[in-house]
Amino acid sequence: MAITAAQVNELRQKTGAGMMDCKKALTEANGDIQKAIEILRKKGASVASKRAEKTAGEGLILTQVSDNKKEGIIVEVNCETDFVANSDDFKNFAEDVLNALSSGKPKDVDELLKSNSLENKLNDVMGKVGEKMEISRFKIEEAPDGLIVDYIHPGSKLGVLVKFENEADTDNLAALGKDIAMQVAAMNPICVYREEVPKDTIDKEMEIYKEVAKKEGKPEQILEKIAQGKMNKFYQENCLSEQAFIKDNAKTIGDLIKEFNSRNNSDTKISLFYRFHLGDQKK
Repeated sequence: MAITAAQVNELRQKTGAGMMDCKKALTEANGDIQKAIEILRKKGASVASKRAEKTAGEGLILTQVSDNKKEGIIVEVNCETDFVANSDDFKNFAEDVLNALSSGKPKDVDELLKSNSLENKLNDVMGKVGEKMEISRFKIEEAPDGLIVDYIHPGSKLGVLVKFENEADTDNLAALGKDIAMQVAAMNPICVYREEVPKDTIDKEMEIYKEVAKKEGKPEQILEKIAQGKMNKFYQENCLSEQAFIKDNAKTIGDLIKEFNSRNNSDTKISLFYRFHLGDQKK
Protein backbone atom coordinates (compact mmCIF):
# COMPACT_ATOMS: atom_id res chain seq x y z
CA MET A 1 0.00 0.00 0.00
CA ALA A 2 1.06 3.60 -0.55
CA ILE A 3 2.44 5.35 2.54
CA THR A 4 1.33 8.96 2.89
CA ALA A 5 3.36 11.91 4.17
CA ALA A 6 0.81 12.32 6.97
CA GLN A 7 1.47 8.77 8.19
CA VAL A 8 5.23 9.31 8.11
CA ASN A 9 4.83 12.57 10.02
CA GLU A 10 2.61 10.91 12.64
CA LEU A 11 5.17 8.16 13.21
CA ARG A 12 7.96 10.72 13.45
CA GLN A 13 5.97 12.62 16.09
CA LYS A 14 5.44 9.45 18.11
CA THR A 15 9.01 8.09 17.89
CA GLY A 16 11.38 10.88 16.91
CA ALA A 17 12.92 8.55 14.30
CA GLY A 18 14.19 9.84 10.95
CA MET A 19 11.86 10.28 7.98
CA MET A 20 13.35 7.44 5.90
CA ASP A 21 13.34 5.06 8.88
CA CYS A 22 9.68 5.89 9.51
CA LYS A 23 8.75 5.35 5.87
CA LYS A 24 10.55 1.98 5.75
CA ALA A 25 8.90 0.85 9.00
CA LEU A 26 5.44 1.87 7.77
CA THR A 27 5.99 0.10 4.48
CA GLU A 28 7.03 -3.07 6.31
CA ALA A 29 4.01 -2.72 8.61
CA ASN A 30 1.57 -2.08 5.76
CA GLY A 31 0.69 1.29 7.21
CA ASP A 32 -0.03 0.03 10.77
CA ILE A 33 1.36 2.72 13.10
CA GLN A 34 1.63 0.49 16.20
CA LYS A 35 3.37 -2.25 14.26
CA ALA A 36 5.73 0.34 12.75
CA ILE A 37 6.60 1.56 16.26
CA GLU A 38 7.49 -2.02 17.23
CA ILE A 39 9.64 -2.36 14.11
CA LEU A 40 11.55 0.80 15.03
CA ARG A 41 12.04 -0.46 18.59
CA LYS A 42 13.37 -3.75 17.29
CA LYS A 43 15.74 -1.77 15.10
CA GLY A 44 17.07 -0.13 18.27
CA ALA A 45 17.58 -3.56 19.87
CA SER A 46 19.28 -4.72 16.67
CA VAL A 47 21.64 -1.74 16.79
CA ALA A 48 22.53 -2.66 20.38
CA SER A 49 23.21 -6.28 19.38
CA LYS A 50 25.33 -5.37 16.36
CA ARG A 51 27.39 -2.86 18.33
CA ALA A 52 27.77 -4.92 21.51
CA GLU A 53 31.55 -5.06 21.10
CA LYS A 54 31.86 -1.32 20.51
CA THR A 55 33.19 0.88 23.29
CA ALA A 56 30.72 3.43 24.61
CA GLY A 57 33.36 5.75 26.06
CA GLU A 58 31.66 9.08 25.47
CA GLY A 59 28.54 10.44 27.13
CA LEU A 60 27.53 12.57 30.09
CA ILE A 61 27.85 12.68 33.86
CA LEU A 62 24.73 14.06 35.55
CA THR A 63 23.95 14.91 39.17
CA GLN A 64 20.82 15.89 41.03
CA VAL A 65 20.42 17.13 44.60
CA SER A 66 17.02 17.57 46.24
CA ASP A 67 15.86 21.05 47.29
CA ASN A 68 16.52 20.28 50.96
CA LYS A 69 19.97 18.91 50.06
CA LYS A 70 19.22 15.64 51.84
CA GLU A 71 19.36 13.39 48.77
CA GLY A 72 21.81 13.26 45.89
CA ILE A 73 22.23 11.25 42.69
CA ILE A 74 25.15 10.88 40.30
CA VAL A 75 24.99 8.84 37.08
CA GLU A 76 27.09 8.10 34.00
CA VAL A 77 25.27 7.55 30.70
CA ASN A 78 27.42 6.50 27.73
CA CYS A 79 27.41 6.51 23.94
CA GLU A 80 30.13 6.00 21.32
CA THR A 81 30.84 9.53 20.06
CA ASP A 82 30.93 13.05 21.41
CA PHE A 83 28.66 14.09 18.52
CA VAL A 84 25.83 11.91 19.85
CA ALA A 85 26.60 12.90 23.45
CA ASN A 86 25.83 16.51 22.49
CA SER A 87 22.59 15.66 20.67
CA ASP A 88 19.18 16.52 22.11
CA ASP A 89 18.07 12.88 21.82
CA PHE A 90 20.89 11.67 24.04
CA LYS A 91 20.59 14.54 26.52
CA ASN A 92 16.85 13.98 26.86
CA PHE A 93 17.39 10.27 27.48
CA ALA A 94 20.02 11.06 30.13
CA GLU A 95 17.50 13.34 31.87
CA ASP A 96 14.94 10.51 31.74
CA VAL A 97 17.51 8.28 33.46
CA LEU A 98 18.05 10.87 36.19
CA ASN A 99 14.31 11.22 36.76
CA ALA A 100 13.87 7.45 36.93
CA LEU A 101 16.62 7.23 39.54
CA SER A 102 14.99 9.97 41.59
CA SER A 103 11.52 8.47 41.49
CA GLY A 104 12.30 4.77 41.69
CA LYS A 105 15.49 4.45 43.79
CA PRO A 106 16.58 1.26 41.95
CA LYS A 107 19.29 -0.92 43.46
CA ASP A 108 21.14 -1.55 40.18
CA VAL A 109 21.12 -0.79 36.44
CA ASP A 110 18.95 -3.82 35.59
CA GLU A 111 16.24 -2.64 37.96
CA LEU A 112 16.61 0.90 36.64
CA LEU A 113 16.03 -0.21 33.05
CA LYS A 114 12.80 -1.94 34.06
CA SER A 115 11.38 1.33 35.44
CA ASN A 116 9.66 4.19 33.59
CA SER A 117 9.77 2.25 30.27
CA LEU A 118 13.46 3.14 30.24
CA GLU A 119 14.57 0.04 28.33
CA ASN A 120 12.13 0.88 25.53
CA LYS A 121 13.33 4.48 25.49
CA LEU A 122 16.93 3.27 25.32
CA ASN A 123 16.18 1.06 22.31
CA ASP A 124 14.23 3.86 20.65
CA VAL A 125 17.14 6.29 20.93
CA MET A 126 19.73 3.71 19.86
CA GLY A 127 17.64 2.97 16.79
CA LYS A 128 17.52 6.66 16.00
CA VAL A 129 21.20 7.59 16.57
CA GLY A 130 22.69 4.26 15.43
CA GLU A 131 25.13 3.99 18.34
CA LYS A 132 25.58 1.77 21.35
CA MET A 133 24.30 3.46 24.51
CA GLU A 134 24.36 2.30 28.11
CA ILE A 135 23.99 3.37 31.71
CA SER A 136 27.29 2.32 33.22
CA ARG A 137 26.94 3.32 36.90
CA PHE A 138 25.05 5.43 39.40
CA LYS A 139 24.95 6.21 43.11
CA ILE A 140 22.08 7.42 45.26
CA GLU A 141 22.91 8.88 48.68
CA GLU A 142 20.83 10.26 51.55
CA ALA A 143 22.00 12.52 54.38
CA PRO A 144 19.13 12.80 56.89
CA ASP A 145 21.31 14.56 59.49
CA GLY A 146 23.55 16.45 57.07
CA LEU A 147 23.60 17.49 53.45
CA ILE A 148 24.79 16.49 50.01
CA VAL A 149 26.57 18.84 47.60
CA ASP A 150 27.19 18.26 43.90
CA TYR A 151 29.50 19.69 41.26
CA ILE A 152 29.56 19.18 37.50
CA HIS A 153 32.65 20.36 35.66
CA PRO A 154 31.87 22.33 32.46
CA GLY A 155 31.27 19.88 29.62
CA SER A 156 29.57 17.32 31.90
CA LYS A 157 32.43 14.82 31.60
CA LEU A 158 33.27 14.97 35.31
CA GLY A 159 30.92 15.08 38.29
CA VAL A 160 31.14 14.89 42.08
CA LEU A 161 28.83 14.22 45.03
CA VAL A 162 30.03 14.93 48.58
CA LYS A 163 28.10 13.83 51.66
CA PHE A 164 28.42 15.68 54.98
CA GLU A 165 27.13 14.41 58.33
CA ASN A 166 26.12 16.13 61.59
CA GLU A 167 25.02 19.49 60.20
CA ALA A 168 21.48 20.89 60.48
CA ASP A 169 22.19 24.33 58.97
CA THR A 170 22.55 23.24 55.35
CA ASP A 171 22.66 26.78 53.96
CA ASN A 172 25.63 27.59 56.18
CA LEU A 173 27.63 24.64 54.87
CA ALA A 174 26.59 24.81 51.21
CA ALA A 175 29.30 27.26 50.07
CA LEU A 176 32.11 25.33 51.79
CA GLY A 177 30.63 22.10 50.48
CA LYS A 178 30.80 23.39 46.91
CA ASP A 179 34.48 24.29 47.37
CA ILE A 180 35.19 20.80 48.69
CA ALA A 181 33.30 19.19 45.79
CA MET A 182 35.45 21.23 43.38
CA GLN A 183 38.53 20.06 45.32
CA VAL A 184 37.51 16.44 44.72
CA ALA A 185 37.05 17.14 41.01
CA ALA A 186 40.43 18.87 40.67
CA MET A 187 42.64 16.72 42.93
CA ASN A 188 41.10 13.25 42.52
CA PRO A 189 41.58 11.90 46.07
CA ILE A 190 41.17 8.17 46.61
CA CYS A 191 39.33 8.48 49.95
CA VAL A 192 38.45 10.97 52.70
CA TYR A 193 40.71 9.76 55.55
CA ARG A 194 43.99 7.86 55.66
CA GLU A 195 42.31 5.10 57.66
CA GLU A 196 40.27 4.31 54.55
CA VAL A 197 43.25 3.60 52.28
CA PRO A 198 43.16 -0.14 51.40
CA LYS A 199 45.85 -2.22 53.10
CA ASP A 200 47.07 -3.67 49.81
CA THR A 201 47.65 -0.13 48.52
CA ILE A 202 49.67 0.76 51.61
CA ASP A 203 51.71 -2.47 51.41
CA LYS A 204 52.46 -1.87 47.72
CA GLU A 205 53.53 1.74 48.28
CA MET A 206 55.71 0.85 51.29
CA GLU A 207 57.42 -1.89 49.30
CA ILE A 208 58.19 0.51 46.44
CA TYR A 209 59.52 3.21 48.79
CA LYS A 210 61.80 0.74 50.57
CA GLU A 211 63.11 -0.68 47.31
CA VAL A 212 63.90 2.79 45.95
CA ALA A 213 65.67 3.78 49.16
CA LYS A 214 67.64 0.52 49.15
CA LYS A 215 68.80 1.12 45.56
CA GLU A 216 69.87 4.61 46.58
CA GLY A 217 72.22 3.00 49.12
CA LYS A 218 70.31 3.87 52.29
CA PRO A 219 71.12 1.69 55.36
CA GLU A 220 68.80 -1.25 55.95
CA GLN A 221 67.88 -0.08 59.47
CA ILE A 222 66.33 3.19 58.28
CA LEU A 223 64.41 1.90 55.25
CA GLU A 224 61.19 1.57 57.25
CA LYS A 225 61.47 5.14 58.56
CA ILE A 226 62.15 6.53 55.07
CA ALA A 227 59.22 4.58 53.62
CA GLN A 228 56.90 5.80 56.38
CA GLY A 229 57.88 9.39 55.67
CA LYS A 230 57.02 8.93 51.99
CA MET A 231 53.79 7.20 52.98
CA ASN A 232 52.78 10.28 54.95
CA LYS A 233 53.34 12.32 51.80
CA PHE A 234 51.16 9.84 49.91
CA TYR A 235 48.35 10.40 52.43
CA GLN A 236 48.68 14.18 52.07
CA GLU A 237 48.34 13.93 48.30
CA ASN A 238 45.60 11.28 48.12
CA CYS A 239 43.37 11.61 51.20
CA LEU A 240 40.84 14.44 50.87
CA SER A 241 41.03 15.55 54.51
CA GLU A 242 44.82 15.96 54.27
CA GLN A 243 45.03 17.58 50.84
CA ALA A 244 46.07 21.22 50.57
CA PHE A 245 43.04 23.35 49.72
CA ILE A 246 43.25 24.44 46.06
CA LYS A 247 42.13 27.99 46.94
CA ASP A 248 44.57 28.39 49.87
CA ASN A 249 47.37 25.83 50.05
CA ALA A 250 48.31 26.99 53.55
CA LYS A 251 45.26 25.06 54.78
CA THR A 252 44.13 21.47 54.38
CA ILE A 253 40.56 20.37 53.80
CA GLY A 254 40.62 19.03 57.34
CA ASP A 255 41.56 22.54 58.56
CA LEU A 256 38.56 24.00 56.74
CA ILE A 257 36.18 21.58 58.46
CA LYS A 258 37.73 22.32 61.87
CA GLU A 259 37.38 26.07 61.30
CA PHE A 260 33.77 25.63 60.20
CA ASN A 261 32.95 23.57 63.30
CA SER A 262 34.67 26.11 65.56
CA ARG A 263 32.73 29.03 64.06
CA ASN A 264 29.39 27.24 64.14
CA ASN A 265 29.74 25.15 67.29
CA SER A 266 29.06 22.06 65.20
CA ASP A 267 30.47 18.60 64.61
CA THR A 268 30.28 18.41 60.81
CA LYS A 269 32.37 15.80 59.03
CA ILE A 270 32.85 14.64 55.45
CA SER A 271 31.29 11.21 55.25
CA LEU A 272 32.08 10.17 51.66
CA PHE A 273 32.36 11.35 48.09
CA TYR A 274 31.82 10.00 44.59
CA ARG A 275 33.86 11.26 41.66
CA PHE A 276 32.68 10.07 38.25
CA HIS A 277 35.00 10.87 35.35
CA LEU A 278 33.66 9.85 31.97
CA GLY A 279 34.90 6.46 30.83
CA ASP A 280 36.97 5.71 33.96
CA GLN A 281 35.37 2.28 34.32
CA LYS A 282 36.17 1.39 30.72
CA LYS A 283 39.93 1.96 30.87
